Amino acid sequence: MRRNLSSFLSDGAFLALFLLSFLTIVYIGGDPDQYLRNIIFLNVAFLIAIITYFTNVTTGLIINILFLFGYGTFTLYRTAVTGGVVELQTYFWLIMTPIYTLTTWLLTYANKAIQAENARLKKATVSLATMDEHTNLKNIRSFQKDATIFMALSKRYQIPLTLVVANVKYWDEIKQMISEDQMTEAIFDVSSLSQTTIRTNDSLYMLNSNNPTWGMLLFTDREGANIVIDRLRDKVEDLNMQDYAGRFSVELDLRIGAVEYDETAIESPLDFISQARKQLEYDV
Repeated sequence: MRRNLSSFLSDGAFLALFLLSFLTIVYIGGDPDQYLRNIIFLNVAFLIAIITYFTNVTTGLIINILFLFGYGTFTLYRTAVTGGVVELQTYFWLIMTPIYTLTTWLLTYANKAIQAENARLKKATVSLATMDEHTNLKNIRSFQKDATIFMALSKRYQIPLTLVVANVKYWDEIKQMISEDQMTEAIFDVSSLSQTTIRTNDSLYMLNSNNPTWGMLLFTDREGANIVIDRLRDKVEDLNMQDYAGRFSVELDLRIGAVEYDETAIESPLDFISQARKQLEYDV
């Protein structure tokens, strides 16, 4: 509701500026004898509006008060001393200049409200997102939720649970040799390979998308996880031989580590990841 109101105010203020500009053009064009004078006042009105846009409405109104006071004083002086008459154009600029300022402030206010709402929504999206944007795999937030449940099931029903963690060797160096699009494609390809190596009741996660790190929660013991690891290595090797050498002129190699869940040694999902990552150090 608040976003719709801000959008309505922004659109209304934008259209109002067009309408005010049209009315001003018609007014200036209708009195060629005062063309230069009206152009000067128009520039003053726009200048105050621009200052309001980059500052705030208080500053704009203060400048408008000074303008009205100065212009009103000058008009009274000319009327009293020279015997001049108060013309229509005097009232026109006394009214239009503050209207320009208020319309500009309204546009600025509405746009800032929309920007703040967009920033809030983006922040909420990032904090609530459970999928990696490049691979559509579950991210580390999903892992923490799922691992908590899987660890509880493993503990209650004595079902073996193993976390397999894999990342790409020399990824920082590889990034220097291939483009960002190719990196994304490479991550997606390896993710697809990982998905084909596990069963439907196991889960695959993208734990870190900057330095691609995958996690696989497997309902099996450490020996059973070795079968998945060997299968994954074979698929990556086949991919290197058939595809990557021609496409990217680089070969991908994985470091893989695994740890079986032990309720006495692993207290949380993050601890589970930490201990699995330590096993990567032995895969050189």
